Amino acid sequence: MTSSDRSNRPEIRRTSRSLPIALLRARETVMGPIREMLAQSGINEQKWRVLRVLDEEGPMEQTALAARACLLLSSLTRILKTMEGEGLLSREADRADRRKSIVSVTDKGRGLIRTHLPEAEALFAALTARYGAERMEELLDLLEELHGLEG
Repeated sequence: MTSSDRSNRPEIRRTSRSLPIALLRARETVMGPIREMLAQSGINEQKWRVLRVLDEEGPMEQTALAARACLLLSSLTRILKTMEGEGLLSREADRADRRKSIVSVTDKGRGLIRTHLPEAEALFAALTARYGAERMEELLDLLEELHGLEG
């Protein structure tokens, strides 16, 4: 690319200050150690999110679960089938609307969460110690605010 080509293109933010790239780098900083932790049990981060949401909020309909676990509904459907086969959750027809499924975590799924919870909490505590508790809370607040800008 010649210097005249560069001068004719619109100004664009450098990738080192690009929000999408910064978010991806931050995600890898957080998720890398979590993936390593979960590999011990043979589950991935998507299954972990599903288990965590169900454990925290209780049984729920698949569409709500997909939204809370940050998964596409089509992906969640495939994941649930696998997790049900592994005995980590159960599904039953919604009594009010038989077309919908209500998903629940099983004792085996809760056991998996309990197994990893101390290490997951230690990972978050280490990150918070390095970053600072106040800054961590501010970051989480800013990310929630950013998420709220949807639609």
